[in-house]
Amino acid sequence: MKQYVVDAFTDNVFHGNQAAVCVLEQWLDEELMMNITRENNFSETAFTVKEGDKWHLRWFTPGGEIDLCGHATLGTAYVLFRFFETEKQMLVFETMSGDLVVTKKDDLLEMEFPAYELRPVEVTEAMADAIGVRPLEAYMARDLLCVLKDEMAVRELTPDLEKIKQLDGLLLHVTAKGSDEDCVSRSFAPKLAVPEDPVCGSGHCHIIPYWADKLGKDELVAFQASQRGGTLYCRKDGKKIFIAGKAALYSVDELFVEES
Repeated sequence: MKQYVVDAFTDNVFHGNQAAVCVLEQWLDEELMMNITRENNFSETAFTVKEGDKWHLRWFTPGGEIDLCGHATLGTAYVLFRFFETEKQMLVFETMSGDLVVTKKDDLLEMEFPAYELRPVEVTEAMADAIGVRPLEAYMARDLLCVLKDEMAVRELTPDLEKIKQLDGLLLHVTAKGSDEDCVSRSFAPKLAVPEDPVCGSGHCHIIPYWADKLGKDELVAFQASQRGGTLYCRKDGKKIFIAGKAALYSVDELFVEES
């Protein structure tokens, strides 16, 4: 069984966010998909099967299946456009979060995602203790979004991952206004056995609605300030977030596992 490893939100390998992509003829047993995911030990491994005109797409972290993932969607689209659907300009993925559309836009791949509706929450001592600095603001949707005072606070952050597990929300995102980009951020997912997600697409379904409102603009360039780093070209259109990025192929592997 072939597996592709793609670095998403970058045009250079060893940067962006790694995603493993398994293109299947039929679904594997769920335990096997989890074992492959744990063996890869990336933040996400994607599995996809063509069903009619759509591709059914599922994402797994080492801690279990999740409902939305941006970088592994980008990686999967890159693989399909390059090796399987070479004549197409658009792909539709059936997912736990509904149909997701990915479109070729010059040298970018643009993904259409739902925007999370952010609810303001109180900044607590537990947040400050876990993050290592006190946020200026905090918001809750699927994940917890915390706004910090400046870009350097985001870049230099050394949070307590065990304490992050005690906070509400599936992931923790920290963000601030950027100097070269509109915003910078970092994403942490210890509840999913992912200490830091190098570039989190679904996180920007929280981050972009905040900054679009704050900055009064609908098109933003976002930078994820992890060690690997990655750039996301985003726009907000009503309740939709469009996230575009580049991708680079790292490897094509042969997995010695049974597909059925």
